[in-house]
Amino acid sequence: MWTLGLLWPHLAPARGTAAESRAPDRRYSSANRKEKIDMSCFPVENTRNFSIIAHVDHGKSTLADRLLELTGAIDKTENNKQVLDKLQVERERGITVKAQTASLFYNYEGKQYLLNLIDTPGHVDFSYEVSRSLSACQGVLLVVDANEGIQAQTVANFFLAFEAQLSIIPVINKIDLKNADPERVEKQIEKVFDIPGDECIKISAKLGTNVESVLDAVIKRIPSPKAHCRNPLRALVFDSTFDQYRGVIASVALFDGMVSKGDKIVSAHTQKTYEVNEVGVLNPNEQPTHKLYAGQVGYLIAGMKDVTEAQIGDTLYLHKQPVEPLPGFKSAKPMVFAGVFPVDQSEYNNLKSAIEKLTLNDSSVMVHRDSSLALGAGWRLGFLGLLHMEVFNQRLEQEYNASVILTTPTVPYKAVLSSAKLIKEYREKEITIINPAQFPDKSKVIEYLEPVVLGTIITPDEYTGKIMMLCQARRAVQKNMMYIDQNRVMLKYLFPLNEIVVDFYDSLKSLSSGYASFDYEDAGYQTAELVKMDILLNGNTVEELVTIVHKDKAYSVGKTICERLKDSLPRQLFEIAIQAALGSKIIARETVKAYRKNVLAKCYGGDITRKMKLLKRQAEGKKKLRKVGNVEVPKDAFIKVLKTQSDK
Repeated sequence: MWTLGLLWPHLAPARGTAAESRAPDRRYSSANRKEKIDMSCFPVENTRNFSIIAHVDHGKSTLADRLLELTGAIDKTENNKQVLDKLQVERERGITVKAQTASLFYNYEGKQYLLNLIDTPGHVDFSYEVSRSLSACQGVLLVVDANEGIQAQTVANFFLAFEAQLSIIPVINKIDLKNADPERVEKQIEKVFDIPGDECIKISAKLGTNVESVLDAVIKRIPSPKAHCRNPLRALVFDSTFDQYRGVIASVALFDGMVSKGDKIVSAHTQKTYEVNEVGVLNPNEQPTHKLYAGQVGYLIAGMKDVTEAQIGDTLYLHKQPVEPLPGFKSAKPMVFAGVFPVDQSEYNNLKSAIEKLTLNDSSVMVHRDSSLALGAGWRLGFLGLLHMEVFNQRLEQEYNASVILTTPTVPYKAVLSSAKLIKEYREKEITIINPAQFPDKSKVIEYLEPVVLGTIITPDEYTGKIMMLCQARRAVQKNMMYIDQNRVMLKYLFPLNEIVVDFYDSLKSLSSGYASFDYEDAGYQTAELVKMDILLNGNTVEELVTIVHKDKAYSVGKTICERLKDSLPRQLFEIAIQAALGSKIIARETVKAYRKNVLAKCYGGDITRKMKLLKRQAEGKKKLRKVGNVEVPKDAFIKVLKTQSDK
């Protein structure tokens, strides 16, 4: 049963020291979590919803671990590393991929507070996860590494929070490192973000130094949510996962009203009615409660069995009490497209269900059905970036045992059609081209458009020259250059997306010895001289290898593909000519030599004309064979050429 002190704090026995008054309440510790928590003890004014945002590897998950320990959500042990990172891929790579929620109970100045923490990813490819998490928060902890200082994703995440009008608490982490310089970082924060230096909290999340002051700042500086329990239920679904046995588990933020087990709720998106089977908070594991109230963040299971039913950004309300739906989210905009095909066509249905379940968990992936003559039936998937694509592929393999063939990533181009007849046929003037095989001919088009992004690079100034040369080689246009302190520069460039999509990040890291950081945001489309490049084998076009390239880069790309094909095609009894062509103009060629019998083996000396006669006869035979012979490209050769090149 609950003690008097929890329900009526003024009747609780007085506590001793100030340190004692901030101690984690043992009633909520992991040992005493058998009974359901009564969430009505936490009125709206005692609730705080906040996120942790930062650049990759600045210590978000480590800070989250310390906060969980401080509030008694997990016991203090040596093994508490990345407690909230539950996926295997996250633990292997040491990065956060999914935003994770945890509800913390904290006693501050005699009052019991509910702090809902959301740990977010730091990599540029997962900024959609961050923006979704911020919709459920009123404030953020902006973590900056005392050694590295402000980096590209710090800037991007700050502006996401700034645009959402959230309270921002700057936290300088890793002050225990030998080369840490918190004063320099404080000045950077003041210069770049216009936040006074005395608002920064200096901590070491690894050692737990000064972490308590972070919790105090959360309570003092972050406002409580603007929510009303008396209004009808309005809940935003900001994340969802799929459980094989219980169906869809939706993470919800309650903006109004309350929800309890047995309530009938309706989804504003599908208009379907469900009965709530379980509600609760994540602490950090699932902890069922009787009810959830306005301003709180938790999870809800309502027997949604189909993957498509829990739409992220959806509003849930009580049956027969319709409300104005919440604004939801801008749908994620895929930046990179790649073909995904099963290694064996008999695995198609298994792969289909695996992709469906994984896209529920990761709603930013866009799925189109696709098929290829060489690789069979499959999908064309849209991702937010290259790391996103790799992580998705790794999760398919680890969580669903699905082995897939991933083709080289491409970007979506646009074409403006010229004639009214074509516009009528396509039903729009501007068409988007995802698959290079559907690229329209120049005669049908006024202009081609390619996607561009605004890239931010933050680097030590000694690498500026090399990085500028790299950017110019990638057809980038410089927009801005600013010194953020004595030896760090922030460069802004407008990049064509297809120039940075495959290996730009790797080149940047190797040029700057790993010090430069890179982040980009969508900047629309610009006109470009694009051409469709065909690959011919003995004069016949191979459809799967058609690519769209910029006119200036056509020669080097064509040569690379021809060389790759030459290495992977098996030799025949006749010569194979591998050519890259723009329309009717051949721009690159490689030749696979024929197998040859040594027809001169029986000639010992003798007249030269005898040898010439034998060689001529052989050459004519090969010529005849080449006319008759057909080059079949084996599947593994396609895979070698189409697969993302890891050695680039």
